[in-house]
Amino acid sequence: MLEARDITVNYGTRLAVSGVSLKLEPHRVIAIIGPNGAGKSTVLRALNGGLNPSSGEILLDGQPLVSYSRRAIAKRIAVVAQEGDLRFPVTVFEFVLGGRYAWASTAGWGWETPRDVEIAREVVGETQLEDLSGRLMNELSGGERQRAVLARALATEAGVLLLDEPTANLDLAHQATILALVRKRCDARGTSALVVTHDINLAAEFSNHVVLMKDGKGVAFGKPDEVLTPDLLREVFAVTVLVDAHPVSGVPRITPVHEALR
Repeated sequence: MLEARDITVNYGTRLAVSGVSLKLEPHRVIAIIGPNGAGKSTVLRALNGGLNPSSGEILLDGQPLVSYSRRAIAKRIAVVAQEGDLRFPVTVFEFVLGGRYAWASTAGWGWETPRDVEIAREVVGETQLEDLSGRLMNELSGGERQRAVLARALATEAGVLLLDEPTANLDLAHQATILALVRKRCDARGTSALVVTHDINLAAEFSNHVVLMKDGKGVAFGKPDEVLTPDLLREVFAVTVLVDAHPVSGVPRITPVHEALR
């Protein structure tokens, strides 16, 4: 379990996150939603040990995160960052297999075990990358690379997944596939996931709880139907929305109401 207790994060003199608390428990998906600059990605970086809070604390399995080595953190927490410009001349399969590196007993080439290879093959299949497994990472489209980054994270078999805009650059079909895979991993294996996203409807569909953030602070936390209300969304995004029930799943469905159409 990963928990943030009243954390505050500063970038120099600028306050980026103020007094945010959340708890990532097994089988749960939490989505963080908010406008640009709300502090969403900063929270994620702090939870992975990439930033030290100015105050408050972060606990991993009941122990301070700062007490763990980076290798120990890598075994327990996997990160899917926003898709970057990956220029490494490695194949997709080699890249995914690299997610097992934290479990290696020795460094260098030839470290992987048959079990490591088996796990990599499983997640390549789960993320629908079989036809691309022999391609070089720098030959892929942005969306294809993003799926490979997720596959690498899943290959770690970490108990906590931290995902920063995991559906960026993905088409509509793969957006749903990727988040459904994260949801399935949490349900079946007791994994927990934190998803930073701008897509409110995807968050409503796949998350157990939602954190609304604005100006570095948590405005609301709760189940999607408790948090994704017209009043709270207007407060955070300064936009009028219509909220109704999805005709199939029943979760909140959010539609912006543009002034010119009213």
